Amino acid sequence: MTRSRAIKQIDIEVYKKMVAAQEPHVLVDTREDREWSDGHAAGAVHLSKGIIERDIEATYPDKATGWCCIAAAASRSALAADNLQRMGYTNVISLDGGWRR
Repeated sequence: MTRSRAIKQIDIEVYKKMVAAQEPHVLVDTREDREWSDGHAAGAVHLSKGIIERDIEATYPDKATGWCCIAAAASRSALAADNLQRMGYTNVISLDGGWRR
């Protein structure tokens, strides 16, 4: 098993700058189905924490894909980011403060 690296976290202001600079990335919402249905960020893809590890490689096989994981507050997105790194994805960040910000 690949050893996990530190999880890179950014705040909403840094994320807004990424978007403004058109940095290529996938915004992945790791919240549960009910939370996603209640509302989500435009352009986000939904891969809940419970299924992301199962589905990610078939959906996004390129390990260099840029990822920004979000959740309700940040804990699930940090866990998802950690797992993505363990799976070999090299460009993963977690949005500190999560969806609420």
